[in-house]
Amino acid sequence: MASAAVDSASSANPGAAEAPLTLDEAPPRALGVLDQGALWANLGVSLLGFSGAVALINPLGDRPLSLAAAILAAVVGSLVGTAMVGLAAIPGQRTGAPAMVLLRGLFGARLSYLPTVLNIVQMVGWGAFELWVIAQGAQAIAGSFGFEVPYPVWVVVAGVITTALTIRPLGAVRLLRRYVTVAVVISMVWFLVALFQRGPAIGGDSWEAFAPSVDYVIALSISWVPVAADFARFSRSGRASFTGVVGGYTIAQVACLVLGIAALALVGNDPARIWEPFVAVALGPLFLGVLVLRETDQSFVNVYSTATSLQNLLPRLDRRVISVVIGALVTLLAIFVEADKYTGFLGIIGAVFVPMFAVLVVDYFLLGGAANWDTSATAPSRGLMIVPWVLGFVAWWMLTALPTAPELAWWTSFWNGARDLVGFTRQPWMSAAVGAFLVAALVTLALGALRRRFGGSGEG
Repeated sequence: MASAAVDSASSANPGAAEAPLTLDEAPPRALGVLDQGALWANLGVSLLGFSGAVALINPLGDRPLSLAAAILAAVVGSLVGTAMVGLAAIPGQRTGAPAMVLLRGLFGARLSYLPTVLNIVQMVGWGAFELWVIAQGAQAIAGSFGFEVPYPVWVVVAGVITTALTIRPLGAVRLLRRYVTVAVVISMVWFLVALFQRGPAIGGDSWEAFAPSVDYVIALSISWVPVAADFARFSRSGRASFTGVVGGYTIAQVACLVLGIAALALVGNDPARIWEPFVAVALGPLFLGVLVLRETDQSFVNVYSTATSLQNLLPRLDRRVISVVIGALVTLLAIFVEADKYTGFLGIIGAVFVPMFAVLVVDYFLLGGAANWDTSATAPSRGLMIVPWVLGFVAWWMLTALPTAPELAWWTSFWNGARDLVGFTRQPWMSAAVGAFLVAALVTLALGALRRRFGGSGEG
């Protein structure tokens, strides 16, 4: 009855509806397809995507893609990854549960704490990275006018704006739709035309790294899977949530990555100089300022989703209090963050959440889980569902191009040893994302067949 009352009230006055403060309160169905589309389109445009496009161009470090191959990898990876995010949004809309609470139906209430903790770690990391890139962009703009403002000052300013947006998250989404999206579209088109008029050439002619590049873009997209339900739960329909994600995010991310490819090509693929082409074009500082200010939606979503994830552990905590604490934490981390860890961070995200998504979508959509999805605090543990998740994680690292960073040498050595142990040789065309998804999905289907034959639901 409480849920019906809230839904009725939000339908009567959707502009006044706001996210509940605790997990015990029902979510208002206040967001339409345009709200979701604007949110995800803005999330698809990331300043990190500009500098991070170097991992798309040259993921293996010594065999850069051709311009055509890099753009195609951006399109393919975005379509695959965004479709995953869109499907992950549907159960959130149907149940009204935020993402980590939704996983109670997959793993059980207590076992859902494991992915919850992992998600909190990744969201805090994302939040810090976003504040870092906002501060870097702001410094570039200020520098173009001859002003020198210390980096920590910009981080603190961005952190304050981020935290303020989390207090009224649905209001922030409506603000994006009404005022920000149009300015972002104009800015992106302006830069795309200006940079491509200069004839960028990325200096490569290889297709060998195409699969790792697609994996990178999928990881970039799939990192939002643990966020999808946090906002889809406020949608008026599953179609609105899915269409908003796929339509808004895919177009925006492809445009963002293509713009990053062009900008890097003009500075010799040097990510440290990524902002030079932007501030050099006519009105460049103005339009870059629009994108820098808009980047706070990325950090806002990360902080808000961290708060809702914590509510899976502590359901009666006020999300506003949690948001302020998390906002202060990511601001502090951003002052000391090492941005060169960004690509490796994305690889870990993909390895964790691609197979977990595969288990969720198979169990929910194909094995009848939607009919009795239990998101209560007493949802029984389903330990067997951990198995396909872990096997998918293993498949990712067996198939992926392993990191070469010195601090991750032990990790690379471990997986090289595992490959040698089973006599497996990775081929350049292999996709870690596709392989991990298929392994986790097929094992989940096999477990479903066993449950049907012998009874039970995967508990224990």
